[in-house]
Amino acid sequence: MFARLKRWASNARRDLYAVGLIARDRRVPWYTKTLALLVAGYALSPLDVIPDFIPIVGFVDDVILVPLGILAVIKLVPAEILREHREHAERAIHLPKNRAGGIVLLCLWLAAVGFSAWLAWRFLRKG
Repeated sequence: MFARLKRWASNARRDLYAVGLIARDRRVPWYTKTLALLVAGYALSPLDVIPDFIPIVGFVDDVILVPLGILAVIKLVPAEILREHREHAERAIHLPKNRAGGIVLLCLWLAAVGFSAWLAWRFLRKG
């Protein structure tokens, strides 16, 4: 059972990556691209329909809405395009992670938060 759940999670990760690729593919109709963009954005967004801090129910939307969205996009995409993006996603998932890039991104976020806090402090101090 645990191996099956692990395989499902791995496939969901691959398919979510593929959905992100589908959203940028010129061969896919605009309505499928829009749905793919919404699904990928919702999956990666820290904002949820039901906040995660609500016990049990908070995680249900992630467990139900994201897989249903992925499934909807998969059903709308031609099989050949889907296979191509799944193969690309599978290769990309197994690439080594770039820690330096993650550190740079973290520093940029921290700088943006620090700058925002400094601006807020200046604004509130004058008022």
